[in-house]
Amino acid sequence: MYIAQEESFGPVMVISKFKNGDVDGVLRRANTTEYGLASGVFTKDLSKALYISEKLEAGTVFINTYNKTDVAAPFGGFKQSGFGKDLGKLVLSSLITHPTVQIK
Repeated sequence: MYIAQEESFGPVMVISKFKNGDVDGVLRRANTTEYGLASGVFTKDLSKALYISEKLEAGTVFINTYNKTDVAAPFGGFKQSGFGKDLGKLVLSSLITHPTVQIK
């Protein structure tokens, strides 16, 4: 879908179906976009959420919440989203990509 491939700024949430247990298929779909500012994962399985957060190509991964962050947490996107990271020690390592993981 067009909306799932674009970087929308506004009250937009894309929810798409996937086969039960097809986490890697979901990751492939999520990572095929050319953008990677933020993503959200909602699950009761924390180990699955952490696995997904390591594989997602997004600057911030929210787990069981969205857009709730600490002002001192590194911020920035991957791919065509943003210009690297702002805030935190990771700013110094601009050649390495690290997601910010938020868990509620």
